Amino acid sequence: MWQPEPGWLAMPGGSGTSTVGVWRTVLGDQPVVVKRLARPAPGDPDELSDPHHPAYWRRAADVLTSGLVVGTPGLRADPQAAAEEDEDGITLTQAWVEDAANSGLFVARCLGTFAGATLDGPALARGQLRHRMTRVERNGGWRTLARTTVADVADHLWSRRLALLGGLDDLPQVPQHGDPTPANLPGRDGDDVLALDWGTLGHGPVGADLGYYALQAREELEPLVEAYLLGLPDGLASPEQVLHGARVTAVLTALNRAEWALARVAGGEGALAGKYRHPAVAPHLRALQRQATHLEALLRG
Repeated sequence: MWQPEPGWLAMPGGSGTSTVGVWRTVLGDQPVVVKRLARPAPGDPDELSDPHHPAYWRRAADVLTSGLVVGTPGLRADPQAAAEEDEDGITLTQAWVEDAANSGLFVARCLGTFAGATLDGPALARGQLRHRMTRVERNGGWRTLARTTVADVADHLWSRRLALLGGLDDLPQVPQHGDPTPANLPGRDGDDVLALDWGTLGHGPVGADLGYYALQAREELEPLVEAYLLGLPDGLASPEQVLHGARVTAVLTALNRAEWALARVAGGEGALAGKYRHPAVAPHLRALQRQATHLEALLRG
């Protein structure tokens, strides 16, 4: 059975559906990151074996070792990556990327530039937000939010979710990183961001990556949209389309995250309102509060 080497430093947040863990170590004099991906076992969700599902288990390794995003504009991967496969999974080794303290506006412009890239891979993700909403639906929807002061807003948007997702399908579909958090976009090389964690790479509505990134960015969505448009190739999409893609993605994702965080603590002792300041809940509620104007815009729409 595969085990990490003694002395490897485990990194926080390195576990997921297919990710066993992530470690930092040194090979020779080169600092590297090692990620272990587990092959789906009998009884695991079918989505892990679906090459076009965002949760496809081996996409991160295939993308990096194929060189698919080594030369893409805006966002790209460091070319130093290797994968070793065995019967239980894949061990992916990548060069360590130093944090360049990228500003949100720089990242937004790079996301816009990346949206104009050409991606031709056999196992790219599709319908990422739709899959996430389907998972929330299987868990009962935003039922914990129904016990909060945003209950009416959440109920209205939940009832419109299919129309909102359909509107995203009508937007220009462009390359997207899929998980563009600040932690996954740390490096810089000239005018490009050196990005990590390409496991959800695929295509999606223009502006979607930006809306996802905006939830953790210091800047508000409007200036991020302006920066995104500076990088977006001419004629690919209108400013209104970019804003709509970013807005719907940000709002639905913020509601999903708030529901997830509240549901985890709702069963404990005490009133739900008394848990809003819980450290596992408060950041998600603050992110939702930041979307107030965009919530109102979707309600009016």
